[in-house]
Parts: sequence; structure tokens; C-alpha cells
Amino acid sequence: MKKIYILDTNVILHDPKSIFSFEDNNIIIPMVVIEEVDDKKKRQDSVGRNARLFSRYVDELRKKGKLSEGVELDNGGKIKIELNHQVLGQLPKGIDPNKPDNRILATSLGLQNEQDIPVILVTKDINMRIKADALGIKAEDYATDAIDIDELYSGLKDIKVPADKINSFFSNKRLNQEELSLDEKLYSNQFVNLEDSFGGSQSALCRYDKSKNYLVPFIFNSSDVWGIVPRNREQRCAFELLLNDNIKLVTLVGKAGTGKTLLALAAGLQKVVEDKDYKKLIVTRPIVPMGNDLGFLPGDKDEKLAPWMRPIFDNMEFLVGGKDENTASAVADLKEMGLIEMEAITYIRGRSIPNQFIIVDEAQNLTPHEIKTIITRAGENTKIVLTGDPYQIDHPYLDSNSNGLTYLVERLKDKELVGHITLSKGERSELAEIAASSL
Repeated sequence: MKKIYILDTNVILHDPKSIFSFEDNNIIIPMVVIEEVDDKKKRQDSVGRNARLFSRYVDELRKKGKLSEGVELDNGGKIKIELNHQVLGQLPKGIDPNKPDNRILATSLGLQNEQDIPVILVTKDINMRIKADALGIKAEDYATDAIDIDELYSGLKDIKVPADKINSFFSNKRLNQEELSLDEKLYSNQFVNLEDSFGGSQSALCRYDKSKNYLVPFIFNSSDVWGIVPRNREQRCAFELLLNDNIKLVTLVGKAGTGKTLLALAAGLQKVVEDKDYKKLIVTRPIVPMGNDLGFLPGDKDEKLAPWMRPIFDNMEFLVGGKDENTASAVADLKEMGLIEMEAITYIRGRSIPNQFIIVDEAQNLTPHEIKTIITRAGENTKIVLTGDPYQIDHPYLDSNSNGLTYLVERLKDKELVGHITLSKGERSELAEIAASSL
């Protein structure tokens, strides 16, 4: 049965292609949504970009017919611009009819009373869904690109096997996946911890090589990467991904204090400064809050970035401090030599970046489109590392299920050039671990 979906402004600003995501159902865009999108089009961030993209899509559809009467979509559905001011009388007394959200609710209520088919309001605003429910309107979140955070791929799996299988792995330096008799498939570069099924203490931490269909030993067993020693098995797995040049994209997810940024920076410094496998280490992060332009801060680009990059500098100075007492000067020297570059994501679009080690910190504040934009900048022999905590999101249109980092982890988890690990144990300090786990 066909349905009518009414789209809220935040859905369009999150995904400008959302109007094409509802199969052969009918899409209603209230006029107030067009007005709100128009107000955002001059912004110089992802919200402004999405507003402009949506306007172009609708303008192309306008050439096919009158939007006020409905225009056919290629998927069999229809899109229509609704003059919602005509149905404001549907709202109960006490609700301000001048508020944009209430005008969208009025449109939904009016159509629901007129139509014989289901009418559903789609919004990413929780309070909007609550208000809709109070008015008897069915409301849903926009979940086309959402990932269930509770089911997010962790990158590490514990498997119980007979002791002779573990002995075979150590002897032959490999173990065929078929010998494990698994009900679930293993993903490319997934880590496996083999445990003795009879309760023995013997175990083996290994990685699944999809191209050979084998579990293989770790390549990098160094106890020191730029002065950093892994403190748990997840951190060991992280270094295995970070130091492997055949794995071009690495995602590190974990709560505060698990060492995501520190491990990535240590590996980056090792690969660029010591091993010289890459020409430069580029470190970038979203400017949060997203709506503030860098131009509001005084100075040149580096001075504007300094407040946002302070966490990166803190970690960098901690790492370099082990090799030089004057840490600030040492970091400045690395920048002067062109080995390290701090960059704003604002300036990433349009670049082609070959032979560099790129770290994107706080990637949970990026949309799926922004993540795609960054990754498609990678040139020959470039490695990209994305770190973030999906539970600490500052972007107004993203949450733990719809941000670009979790979307990326799930969509690319079986690609041979990609590796992922979720860091679960806090190592910053006992106090930080208590706060991250209990508050």
C-alpha cells in the first residue's frame, strides 16, 4: 500500500537526496520547509551545501510539471509542494501557528484527515516526533542511512577452538577459516582471538586475511611505536592496522580515554618521521560547532585552527616529549620541515593528496557525505585513519546511529583495503575511565 511521507527540514539538510529514498511512495514538502531550506543556502558548511543541492534537485523536477500538483519521480513515487498555510485551522488551540514546526504539523494533520492512505511525518527532531504523537500523527526518524550502534561491527571476535588448532596455528603460521566451523562469516582484516575450548590458558590473537582465506599472525609485534606501548589487545590490533601499508583506510572507534588519537598520531609519526614511508602527516578534525566559520577568529589559518587543534597538539607534544625536552619547539620544527600539517576539513574538498598519512579526529561529527568527500581525496600511497566516539556528537543533525563514522564502519567492513577496531578499555587514567564508564 502506498504511503504519504512528509519531510521535515532537518531530513533534507541531513540528506538532500532523501526525496528519492522512499521507493514508489508519495513525498510531501511543506512550503515552510522550502522557506527554511532557503534560509540555510548561504551557509559555508555541509548544511549550506545540502540546502543548495536539494534546491537544485527540486528545480530539475520542476521542469517536469507543476510541483504544487505533484511531479512523478523515476522510482514511481510523486513529489509535491504543499501550501501548508491553508490547513492551519487543524491545530488545537494553544499551539502557535507561526512556528515553522507547527506549520509542518498542521500540514501533516490536515493531510491525515483528508487522505485514506497512511500519512507519516519523517523528522530527525525528537521533540517534533513527540509533538506529532501528541497530535495523533504517525512520525518516524529518517533511518535510510542509520546504523544500529548497539550492533556496530567491533573488528574483534573471540572463538573457542580445540587446543590442537591453536598449536597448528603457531606451527604453520596460519589457520584455514574452514577449520573453525563458524556459523558467521569473518570480515576482511577482522581480528580473532582463539581460545582453548577446554578451558586451557593457551590463546592466539590473529588477523583474517580474506584474500588467502587464512587466519594469519600479526606482522608487527613491536613493543614500542614512537614511545607508545599497547596496553591491551585492542590497542595491539590498532597498531597492526595502523602500521600495515596494505590497509589504506583504518577506523578506530572508542569512548574517551581509550587512546584512539594517541595511537593514530604515534603510528603517523613513526611512518612519516622515522620510517619515511609517507611524505607528510596531515591531521584534521571537524570545526565544532559546525556553524561557526573560521573567519570569526583572528589571525592566519594556523592561528584560527589553534583552539580547535589544541587536543591534537596536546597529544603531539606528549609524543614528541619523549624524544625532545622542548616539546613545543620540536613540534614546530616538524611543521617547519613540512612533515606535519594541521588542516581544516573546510579546505579538504577539491584536493588530491598522494603519499601522505591522514588522520581525521572526531570523525563522528561528520556526515556520510563528508566522510566520502575526505576518502575520495586520497591519492596514490595515501593512508587515512578516522577516529571518533559515536556517543559524543555535537553536530545538530547527527546522532550515534546516523553519523558518517559508524556508517563507514558498517559499509566497508568487508573490503580488503579497510580495517576497523573498537577500543573498549580506557587507559588515560583511572579517574577518566570511571567518568567515561559511569557518568
